[in-house]
Amino acid sequence: MDIDIPQLKALLSALVDGGVTEFEFEDEAVRLRINRGPSKEVVVSAAPQFVGSLMPQAAASYSVDAGPASVPPMSVPAASVAAPVADDANVFFVTSPFVGTFYRQPSPDAPPFVDVGTKVREGQTLCIVEAMKLMNELEADAAGVIVDCLVENGKPVEFGQKLFKLKPA
Repeated sequence: MDIDIPQLKALLSALVDGGVTEFEFEDEAVRLRINRGPSKEVVVSAAPQFVGSLMPQAAASYSVDAGPASVPPMSVPAASVAAPVADDANVFFVTSPFVGTFYRQPSPDAPPFVDVGTKVREGQTLCIVEAMKLMNELEADAAGVIVDCLVENGKPVEFGQKLFKLKPA
C-alpha cells in the first residue's frame, strides 16, 4: 500500500464519522495505527525493508494534522532518560563495562567486597558482574573511599551504568 496525504485524510474522516476510536493496518510496506486521543498528530511509518542484507533500510515517516483521530508521538521511556546531576568534581563513578547481574559479594554467605566508607586501593575488587554465566570481578581504577553504592545486590545492570561513587584518596 502506497499511502498519500489525501488518502490518509479521507480514511481519518471516515473513521471519525463512523465513531471508530482505534484502527490498525499493516502490510509489507506500511504499518498504520490510529488511536483517538488528545494528540493531533498521526504517525505513519514504512516497515523496514530487507534488501540483500540483514540490515533494514531507513523507515520513512509522515505527520499530518488529523483532528481528533490520532496516534500520540513516540516517546522515550522515562527510565532511559537520565536527568543531569550536579556531581561534585571531587568524585568519580565506577561503571559497568557490560550488561549483566551485579553482586556485591563473592558468595551469598560472604560479606560484601566493599561498603560505604570503605577505603579502597587501586586494583582492589569492588564487585562482580555476571555476564553470560561468567563472573567478572570489577576492580578500582584508583585509590579512594566508597561514597555510595548505586545498585542493589543481585539486580541487572546495563553497559555504562554507574555502580559506585568514589571520592579519590
